[in-house]
Amino acid sequence: MSRLLDRLQSEMAALDAQQLRRSRHIAETACAPEQALTLAGTSQPRTMLGFSSNDYLGLAAHPALAAAWAEGAALYGTGSGGSHLIQGHSRAHSQLEERLAAWMSPFIPEARSLFFCTGYMANLAVLSALGGADAVIFSEALNHASLIDGARLAKARVVRYAHCDMAALDAQLAACDAPVKLIVSDAVFSMDGHIAPVADLLALAERHDAWLVIDDAHGFGVLGATGRGVLQALGLRSQRLVLVGTLGKAAGVAGAFVAAHRTVVDYLVQRARPYIFTTAAPPAVAHALLASLTLIEGEEGAQRRLRLQARIAQLRLGLQAVLPADGSAWLAPSPTAIQPLMLGDNARAMRVTAQLDALGIRVGAIRPPTVPAGTARLRIALSASHSEADVARLVDAVGQALAQPLMKPAKEPA
Repeated sequence: MSRLLDRLQSEMAALDAQQLRRSRHIAETACAPEQALTLAGTSQPRTMLGFSSNDYLGLAAHPALAAAWAEGAALYGTGSGGSHLIQGHSRAHSQLEERLAAWMSPFIPEARSLFFCTGYMANLAVLSALGGADAVIFSEALNHASLIDGARLAKARVVRYAHCDMAALDAQLAACDAPVKLIVSDAVFSMDGHIAPVADLLALAERHDAWLVIDDAHGFGVLGATGRGVLQALGLRSQRLVLVGTLGKAAGVAGAFVAAHRTVVDYLVQRARPYIFTTAAPPAVAHALLASLTLIEGEEGAQRRLRLQARIAQLRLGLQAVLPADGSAWLAPSPTAIQPLMLGDNARAMRVTAQLDALGIRVGAIRPPTVPAGTARLRIALSASHSEADVARLVDAVGQALAQPLMKPAKEPA
């Protein structure tokens, strides 16, 4: 046993040497711009101004959603009691799926939807079910880990295409004679913030008779006139579309859904192992999500999206004025709530994060393997709940941190 533990400890030491160890912090209060956090290696909570949450619309602590969750628990109890195909599929789950199908029907003819406990699970389900032995999966180079793992779980052969390189993908598809082809991409790239060329991907899917699987984790609720995501924002419509939407980010609750043609969803119910062989999420989650969808598509959701866009514009303008002239740190191009401040070196990213911590600002340092080697960054995530003063404080703190001599962090942030 000592030999086995020594092996693990040796691997952990290697992570330490490369500034790649991950740590967890404890959130003591609800998700909000100002949140009490007990940082790793400390014992007392501090109130920090956070820019790491995916709560893009600021709904995670919305009183209407908390009330709907409590109402759902009163109606259905705290647990589902079983899988969706045994006894766990509640009226709340059914209503949520019907509502989401109606949301997506303008973009996917004869749409149905299927609710999952997490977005990770939804991606595993779609790719492992549709990616049979006679299929080839064409996977974007910067896809999220859940899409990569879903492709690994599938029996299909996997072909990786260069980031947003439509010419290369076109050639790869043309050279493939498999009877089933799946093009798979994030809609908004989670560590870079820019939007995939989804219209071009759909055109290739039409040309080469392929499915197009789009993970809209960071676009759902934020993009489009009523927050229905990238398909609404781009005005796309096709039976070839298989959309995965996350409900624990902009929607402020938890879970995910797959929206596709009714035949695809019926097939997933029969063949998607991550759906069949797991306990359904608590019905109260689905009940709260129904309230979230009402907020997202209504006037309040529209106003929150406008505020978010204003904070994005403010941040980008402000940071351009404080970034070093030598180009040693730069803001990657992004029109979304995800704003990557590129630092390159792992150690530097860790040190700048520690300097921001000292100023009461919490921004996560993102390092390999989440991003390619040499592209360590601060992933600044904005919310509609951030005020103009919050963003101004962040800009000032980043300017101070980048101007100071780099100090060694006491503990590694996550």
